Amino acid sequence: MTGGWRSIAITAALAALASGAGTWASTAWLMKRNEAPSLHSIVHDQLDLTEDQETHLEAIEARFASRRGALEAEVRTANRELADAIAVSEGDSPQVQAAVDHFHVAMGGLQKATIAHVFEMRSVLTAEQAQVFDRQVVGALLQDAG
Repeated sequence: MTGGWRSIAITAALAALASGAGTWASTAWLMKRNEAPSLHSIVHDQLDLTEDQETHLEAIEARFASRRGALEAEVRTANRELADAIAVSEGDSPQVQAAVDHFHVAMGGLQKATIAHVFEMRSVLTAEQAQVFDRQVVGALLQDAG
């Protein structure tokens, strides 16, 4: 009987690890695939920006690039913690749950900062530019949502 519960616990732990790794990998892929190039392309290639807007946007992008690196590093750290917790646990232990919670907090922080970055960029645009920007950003989100 103990062997059966152990198998269930190991399966649950591996499922949690796979879920965390899948979430991190898909978010990293989406960030690289859509967010940075798309936002950059939308803003710099599709909008007729003034020199002043370009200057403001470059500063915004530089600030976010340094912050994003730290946020992504925190997600990677949380993912390693989850892997380590699962490796030493025989099931869904408090250590595994704490690592899952840390991963969710780190991922949520990255997502919130990314949204704040999008709105900060938008604040530099004219009303007409913001309409184009909004359509493109919403379209990209809907396309990824399936």
